[in-house]
Order: sequence, then structure tokens, then C-alpha cells
Amino acid sequence: MLRRGSSILIIVLTAVMFPLLSLSAILADDAPVCQETQVSDATIVSVPDTTDLSDSGSESREIRMLENQADSVAAGGVAADTLKYSSTLWIKQLIANGFRIHDPAVKYPKFPRFLLKVYNWGDQTFNSYDTDYVIGTGKNWKLQGKSYNWFETASMFFPRNSILNMHSDLFADAGGHISFMAVSVGYMWNMNDLLSKATSRHTFNFDFTCSRFSVNIQSTSSDGGMRLTKLGDYNEGKHFNYKFNDVDMSTFYVDAYYFFNNKKYSHAAAYSYSKYQLKSAGTAIVGFNFSEQNIKMDFSSLPEEMLEHLPLDTPLYTFHHKDYAILGGYGYNWVLKPKRWLVNVTAMGAIGYKRTYEDSTDGKRNLVANNYKLSAGVVYNHRALFVGAVAKFNGFLYYNSSFTHFNTLNNFSVIVGMRF
Repeated sequence: MLRRGSSILIIVLTAVMFPLLSLSAILADDAPVCQETQVSDATIVSVPDTTDLSDSGSESREIRMLENQADSVAAGGVAADTLKYSSTLWIKQLIANGFRIHDPAVKYPKFPRFLLKVYNWGDQTFNSYDTDYVIGTGKNWKLQGKSYNWFETASMFFPRNSILNMHSDLFADAGGHISFMAVSVGYMWNMNDLLSKATSRHTFNFDFTCSRFSVNIQSTSSDGGMRLTKLGDYNEGKHFNYKFNDVDMSTFYVDAYYFFNNKKYSHAAAYSYSKYQLKSAGTAIVGFNFSEQNIKMDFSSLPEEMLEHLPLDTPLYTFHHKDYAILGGYGYNWVLKPKRWLVNVTAMGAIGYKRTYEDSTDGKRNLVANNYKLSAGVVYNHRALFVGAVAKFNGFLYYNSSFTHFNTLNNFSVIVGMRF
């Protein structure tokens, strides 16, 4: 993943360092640049070859000029790193070669060349693999179609096997996007709008994964769209289905974790489709988890015959807490013959400190945080094409003297795409 977006980063940072260059310099078809290279006390001036200029165009003239300059410098014994290349020709060369940043034909000026060296160091340090186990796809672009579906659950467990259960409707989105390295542009349609009156909801997700670590940021919120399926001893304690809209749930979390066996195991192969896992491998995982939840449930609108079975002391209940926890677990990639199939399962648990706030029904408290994460992915690769499915489960525990509250955030995706 560190390889992604590198050429765009070089271009942007170079533009900052050269504010006086204009677009006309890129497109100029006038006289080629004459440059000087210092060799001890002598000065070598490069002169462009004027043969067949009418047939070649300005870019060919610049390239020949640079070649002549390189030949002159080589004859004088000057290292290639001291060459002064055109500050804009390299951009056109990158576009022409499909942004292959390591193409030796690209004539980088000094500052972009420095950025490329920094990138190469970072790529070697944070994104290198044992090539017997993991290799790159060799492609910079991906075109994907995606179906993304998610739902929430909430359960409260009371003494004497009394349970309050609810779950949300299935929230469905579908769309597509195109990606170049780390940069992606796309659009997702709210499928619930097309099928029925949609619940007010929001979701945001950010993922960054390299060989050594992964960072995930998730934010979701929903207002209504829940269904009560169990309410104490109502309906003799049996399951039922009652539409319940007086619930407001929001969840925000950040996970950052490190892969110990990062030379042989690739998380990106199963979830980002940017690597190929060649042999089965697993890894221990350790990291940090931060989460914040704000849940409001108002049962006062329930019919009287249901309300009298509510196991809570009050019909209005609010959870608002933040968790700071150590995260640990294990992930494993199974490569199935003929090595086109990859299956991943990753399980993690988190334990730490939970702080509730004054607006919670239980008031301000200091508690033990205990959360769980499970993900599973399967991908089929056929040349440049791939099909993937991903399921993720996030569980959050809350305890007090009267009950145990356990709520989950779950999603399932199907992806079809191609690399080019």
C-alpha cells in the first residue's frame, strides 16, 4: 500500500517547490533548454542535435538534449545524480508510461528524485515481503463494482434469563469506483431509497494497510430502523417482530495494529486485492483500539401491553462511553489450489479502560472495556480479474449491576473488479 499514490505525491510536492513554473512550460514547442553542468573547473554546455527537428517535436528535442548532456557528462566522469533535468518533462514522461515511477527513462529533476529515494526507503522498510510467499500484482489501476451491506444489533441480558433484543434493518449500498494506487474515486447509491422509505443513516470508512501494520477508521450512525424481537417475558419470552424507530445509535472507532509475521503474511491480499499470497501463512497481531458509542433508546412509545414487560427501570435509557484498549489476535491466510483462491480469517479481542459520561443513564463511571472483532474474506483471482467477499463483525460489551449490554456492528461486501 505504501507504493500506492507515490508518483502523485512526488508531482504534488514538486509543484509546491516550483511555484513559478506554468502550464505553458509543459506544452512548450519552442527552443530546447540549454543547461550547464559543472565539472571541476570546466563547464560543459549541452547543445541539442538539430538533425530532423521538423519531424520529432519539442519533446523529442528535449529528450535528445538530455541524452547529449548525459553523454557529455559521462565523458567528463560526472555522476548521473548531478544532472539537471527539465523540471516538467518528467511529468509528461510519467503520464506517457502509465505512471511507472521506476522507469529509468523518466528524467527526474533533483527534488522529485529525492522524493523517489525517500519513497523507495519507505517501501523497502514498511512494505517488503518474502517473494516466496507474497508478490505484488504488477498493476497500478483497479476498477471495482461493490455491494456494501451493514446492520446493527443490541441485546440486554438481565437476571432470570430475561432478555431484550433488537436489530436494525439491513442497510444496503451499491456502486463502483476506480483506483490508482492509493487514490480512489467512486459513488455508492443508497439501495434502500429505491426499495422503500430509507432510514436516516450514515457510514464512513478509511483503511490503510501495508506489510507491517494496518489502520482502520469507521464511523456509523442510524436513527430508527430497528426491530424489537424480544422484550422480557412479553409474548411468553418468545421471539416476535415489532418495528421500533425510537433508537438513535452512533459508533466511531479507530483500530491500529501490527503484523508480526509481516514478511510472509499479507492482509492486503485478502482485503485490498493489491497483493498475491502464494503460500499459506498466519501472524500474531497486536495493536490499539479506541471507540466511542452514543446510544439512546426510548421505549415510552411502546403499547401499554408491551411496556409493562420492559425489564428496565426506566423507559428512556442512554449509553455514552469511550474505550481505550489494547488489541490482540491472530490472522491466517489459506491459499487453496490452484492458488487462485485465498481465504482469510482474523480474530481479535480488546481489553482496556472504559469511561462513561454524565449524560449516560448510569452516570459517570470507570469500567473495564471489553470488545471483539472478527473478519473473514475470500477472493478468487483470474489473471487481471478478481471476485471477493468480506464479512466483518465488531462487538462491544458494557456491564453494570443490573444487566449486561452487548451491541454489534456488522457488514458484508461483495466486490467484482479488474486490475490494469
